[in-house]
Amino acid sequence: MHTILIPILINLGLGALLGLAGGMLGIGGGLIAIPLLGYFYGMDQHLAQGTALVMIAPNVLIGFVRYRQRHHFELRGVVLMCVFSTLAAWLAAHLATGMDSHHLRLAFAAFLVVLAVYFGLRSRGATAASHSQASPLPPAALPLLGLASGAMSGIFTVGGGLVVVPALVNLFKMAQARAQGIALALVVPGALVALGTYARAGNVSWSTGLPLAAGGVLTVSSGVALAHRFSEAALRFMFSLVLLGTAVLMFLPA
Repeated sequence: MHTILIPILINLGLGALLGLAGGMLGIGGGLIAIPLLGYFYGMDQHLAQGTALVMIAPNVLIGFVRYRQRHHFELRGVVLMCVFSTLAAWLAAHLATGMDSHHLRLAFAAFLVVLAVYFGLRSRGATAASHSQASPLPPAALPLLGLASGAMSGIFTVGGGLVVVPALVNLFKMAQARAQGIALALVVPGALVALGTYARAGNVSWSTGLPLAAGGVLTVSSGVALAHRFSEAALRFMFSLVLLGTAVLMFLPA
């Protein structure tokens, strides 16, 4: 009995920590879960990404609801982006499940390094931008953001929000926390579609993923609340550190 309960409790605790970090940084915890599942659980990249999706799907949904309560944004535009995101995620997930696992792992790590450098540079000397300077999202940009988000979610399972957040912050001067909320909305349908695709390919460990998801559900709301205690620059800096640390772990041999 104890041999069954101990792994479940460990995964619950790990999921709680990942949910807290994911809610604070707007990434659903899956970004950190993937290298941990590969390095400490011995999963290949496909299995790690598929298992992380079990936790990502409910966490990002709860995270979106909490961010939505704090930041108003037009849902019609978000729904339009979600339509394109879902289609792109389905196509990209089918592509990703057919890729060599080692090459997928290296591509994921390189992707994180690029984003870490970007957010690190953005955080240096950044000041809290005036929210009144935020530009409205032009209709033509909505499908493009949706496609980019879905493609990254399908390939890397967590890439959608990592692409949308810098685009919203840099191109449309949107506040970091508000951008993270919109990104979470886009990740929800893409994560569900990707999870179904990975599961059909046999790349999901439900016995590990479900306790991780349960632990994350308990703490993701607290992570969202914690995010609003930090400045814009501090959030970007912490985001870049998490990205870089995750990338380094991905480059290490499992």
